[in-house]
Amino acid sequence: MALPTSLLAEPEPFDDLPPGGQAAPAPRPVLAWAETARRVRPTVLAVERTLPVLPALADLLPDGLRRGSSIGVSGPGSRSLVLALIAEATSSGSWAAVVGDPDLGLVAAAEVGVALERLAMVVAPEPAAWGDVVGALVGALDLVLVSPRHRVRSSDARRLAARARERGSVLIRVGGATSGAWPDRPDLQLDVAAGVWVGPGAGHGRLRLRRVEVFATGRRTAARGHRATLLLPSPDGSPATPDGSLPGPVRP
Repeated sequence: MALPTSLLAEPEPFDDLPPGGQAAPAPRPVLAWAETARRVRPTVLAVERTLPVLPALADLLPDGLRRGSSIGVSGPGSRSLVLALIAEATSSGSWAAVVGDPDLGLVAAAEVGVALERLAMVVAPEPAAWGDVVGALVGALDLVLVSPRHRVRSSDARRLAARARERGSVLIRVGGATSGAWPDRPDLQLDVAAGVWVGPGAGHGRLRLRRVEVFATGRRTAARGHRATLLLPSPDGSPATPDGSLPGPVRP
């Protein structure tokens, strides 16, 4: 006799599972290599591609310091300009290192506005290890300032420039433009012309400020050149632009 339908056992909910008791995973779509690379590529906002600079440097660097670039700074007052370059970035949270430049003063850096708690001072390594030390810093920090006292090998210079581009760091070289210490041309070259000091009278008085001309040349958009007049320093010690009311007299 046939059993009533209501007495028949309900089919087990997992009767259709393969041996092993676990459902087979649904097949995943296979992504093309280009699509995979696009998905994992980090997103960099336009504002993050540059580091900020002080308003006084806007004429020289209207877009700020471009990440991944190399900058050369030379001429009288070059260290004052270098400190001005990194002041706004360090104050905004970026980290910087100075390698092998005992002439760069921390008091002057603080007066310009550099955040000293984000500035590392590194003693000059031996020439044989110089490239490795600077390369490690370029890979870890936003700004690296170097002042080599030896001729840098072409292979080290190319490797450091490539590492800066890869990591998005800014490599700044102080001096060396005329001595041949650096074999390659930087992306941006800033040359400080001889300035004039304001303040001393006929053999007496205090220096109050210095007015200099800075010329910027380089590759890409910088190739056409820029020129700016700066106060390095202004009366309060920070970089500034002249306002047309400079005190006198002016002497070289």
